[in-house]
Amino acid sequence: MVALPTGPGPAVLRGKVLERYRERYAGFGPTLAAEKLSGEGLPVDHETLRRWLIGAGLWTSRSPKVRHRTYRERRRRFGELVQLDGSLHSWFGSDRPQTCLLNLVDDATGTTRSLMTEHEGLQGAMRLLWRWVERYGIPTALYTDRHTIYHTDREPTLTEALAGEPPLTAFGKACRKLGIRIITAYSPQAKGRVERKHGVFQDRFLKELGLQAVRTIEEANALLEAGFVDDLNRRFAVPPVDPRDAHRTLPPACDLARVFCRETERTVQNDFTVRHRSRWYQITKKNRILPKPKSRITVRELLDGTVELWFEMHRLHVEPLPQRLAPVKQKQAPAVKKIPRPPRPASDHPWRQRIIAPRAAAAT
Repeated sequence: MVALPTGPGPAVLRGKVLERYRERYAGFGPTLAAEKLSGEGLPVDHETLRRWLIGAGLWTSRSPKVRHRTYRERRRRFGELVQLDGSLHSWFGSDRPQTCLLNLVDDATGTTRSLMTEHEGLQGAMRLLWRWVERYGIPTALYTDRHTIYHTDREPTLTEALAGEPPLTAFGKACRKLGIRIITAYSPQAKGRVERKHGVFQDRFLKELGLQAVRTIEEANALLEAGFVDDLNRRFAVPPVDPRDAHRTLPPACDLARVFCRETERTVQNDFTVRHRSRWYQITKKNRILPKPKSRITVRELLDGTVELWFEMHRLHVEPLPQRLAPVKQKQAPAVKKIPRPPRPASDHPWRQRIIAPRAAAAT
């Protein structure tokens, strides 16, 4: 005898699928909804689900707008070019402030790493690239927009001009330490890989945040690191044309905490103090190499808030001076201005002659 199938029939399965879709996944696209339903024991092909949803009036087929684009081939090697951009969106609902999802997307494979931040800022970009380097290695180049985090139009400083170096942002200086070249895009279409990835996250991640009732940035980052991004990479990443990895191995002596930081230069005062962000620091006698007054030193602000002073590749031992304030200039009493006496004309001045001459004539 031939064994008969024991599973639910097509009509029963369709009814259960549509009922569950209405309850939990209303508004989900057929592909994502099919994945979620399969995880609940209701396996259905996404195209079959699409037909069922359209027939039940739960989904409308969307005709994409025709836009002409010039085809650009992917880079051939993983790590040869990584695109970086932020997606500002109402990730936690229209009643909550917008936040920014930063995405790093490899051009050759589509491999992604993500980080949620309050806004597209320096710290978030540094932390995300830090995670990428720790996991995959140092990429060859980054593709960014003209945001002031990555690009600057200022004139070079005297030090940069003498060294023949272009003006760089703090993020650009960190990339230069690692040998990463920054390539600037002049339109959103130029970095299409990461722009399309934003669309994937605004569909899948936004719905997952709603399903998990995630309402904070910390919870969103925990969800990203718990496997959401890895699952996207398994589903959508493609193998590179050239299997050789273009990432470079991080040198053992390289400390990423002092790579991804903000660096500024300051001048040592005569009393061996340095002022930075309205705070004073005393350079102590414990230093083996002591900078002379008027020397230029480097101040590093690490991402955890630590402030370090460096001189000739040596970290200086300093003590903060919380009580020291900037010298107050004493007000000087205003000088008393002397009122000048009006000038007196000479005896032979024409003005005197006009006055004196008639009197002399009258006397005679």
